[in-house]
Amino acid sequence: MALSAHADVLVDNVIGLTPDGKGGLERFTGLLIDDQGNISAVYHDKEKRPKKVAYKVDGKGRYVVPGMIDAHVHIMDTGFAKMTLDLSGARSLEEALVQVRAYVQAHPDRSWIEGNGWNQANWGLDRMPTAAELDRVTGGKPAYLSRVDGHAAWVNSAALAAAGVTESTADPSGGRIERAAGSRRPAGVLVDAAQDLVAAKVPQPRPSDRDTAFGEAQLEFLKQGVTALADMGTTIQDWQAYRRAGDAGNLRVRIVSYARGTDDMALIGGSGPGGWLYGDRLKIQGVKLYLDGALGSRGAWLKAPYADAPETSGLPRMNETQLGNLMSRAAIDNFQVAVHAIGDKANETVLDTIDQLSQTYKGDRRWRIEHAQVVAPADVVRFGQHGIVASMQPQHEASDRTMAEARLGPARLAGAYAWKSIAATGAPLAFGSDTPVEPPAPFVGLAVAISRQGADGQPVGGWQPQEKLTLGQALAAYTSGAAYAMFAEDRLGRLARGMKADFLFVDRDVATAPPEALRQTKVVETWINGQQAWSAARGVAKPLTSGKAR
Repeated sequence: MALSAHADVLVDNVIGLTPDGKGGLERFTGLLIDDQGNISAVYHDKEKRPKKVAYKVDGKGRYVVPGMIDAHVHIMDTGFAKMTLDLSGARSLEEALVQVRAYVQAHPDRSWIEGNGWNQANWGLDRMPTAAELDRVTGGKPAYLSRVDGHAAWVNSAALAAAGVTESTADPSGGRIERAAGSRRPAGVLVDAAQDLVAAKVPQPRPSDRDTAFGEAQLEFLKQGVTALADMGTTIQDWQAYRRAGDAGNLRVRIVSYARGTDDMALIGGSGPGGWLYGDRLKIQGVKLYLDGALGSRGAWLKAPYADAPETSGLPRMNETQLGNLMSRAAIDNFQVAVHAIGDKANETVLDTIDQLSQTYKGDRRWRIEHAQVVAPADVVRFGQHGIVASMQPQHEASDRTMAEARLGPARLAGAYAWKSIAATGAPLAFGSDTPVEPPAPFVGLAVAISRQGADGQPVGGWQPQEKLTLGQALAAYTSGAAYAMFAEDRLGRLARGMKADFLFVDRDVATAPPEALRQTKVVETWINGQQAWSAARGVAKPLTSGKAR
């Protein structure tokens, strides 16, 4: 249902639920939305409604919740994942190779084979796949396939040759070339910074390709009920794609950008964060920095060696001095800083750096630590200092559980995916998906957050169950907490007077649904700025914004 952009709208007869801004949840039965897309009144049972409004939407007793805010996404990667080979469903190496062969045969025009989503941990392998295995199905074309976490690439011999990667090629700083056993011959997997050796040779997407990818990503977000998101790692090319969409009136979701490093930060933001553009649809807020890699590829930086690979403790992308310099470079111009840190040593290093910088950079900085997956118990309490935001992804816990046990060993599990412990320090929680690493499915994330279980209901009672959250805590992390994390709590994250009318009609009461039912929640309609942006019955609604920047 598309409504005029210049009329008061009464959405009535609903069973509404929203964070109340005080740590609890509030029920309501109606919303009045003004001609700017703001909520001008929230109604409860038996409260009088206005007699005259331009439009009235009868909710017919359906359930309404705030639009979900994904605090950590990779927009363009999500879109491109839908345009290239998706290996996320492969459950064995042979199954992955069958899919690669079929893709090569179906796309004879492609000069490179590109894809994503593979995960050797799901294949029952105790090793990485190899170039030789990939050579069997790629027909001599170079192939570059990103691991599910984006921190490793599986490449074939043709790709290695195109990039000139040989046994004499040294591991780059912050990266590792996997080698064949007993030799220095590249085996076919490049970890973290080593990916750049081949990625630089992969044909770059055209602007039109980026526009298509962005359209694919937006549609997926709307279907999942994600109305606003933090884009972690925006390049200048990504930013221009968002601007093109805004100029054309096709910018539907709300995007808060964190530039990919300080160079793109300066190109996009200039001398500081910008204001909202396109009717509160786009802004540059900060910068995203990488300190380490991921557990799955053993790039996460640990204080002690990996339990299943005692020869390594991970791959720091930079040292503490370099991190401090980059964080200072951003903070001096008031850009918000978000740092990727997964291992316990990486988290300790970010916390130490924030301690130091907070002596110079005062005020409301809202330093962000992205993922914070493995934290030494002694460091957990430090999240409550300096207003640090813990930006975490519940779905990772369900996907990573058995792999994390193998990588870490039992002694380090107490600080793994420790949502409740970190929240208890007073640190704000902001939840997201890390899509395309995980689907941008907030209701699945909510179910994991309150159960610590996967889709199969395992383990019984939950994994490290002391870290379970209440539904109220988890919902806030996907709404008001995520809005706070990106300096948008003045307009997003709650359904209250003066806030933007971003909300969802869903098919069940999320406050009372058990975890197994909560993860099955379906979005029926997605509304942004008081207008229907997506409907399960109709698809995407026509844009009503002017498309002009202001």
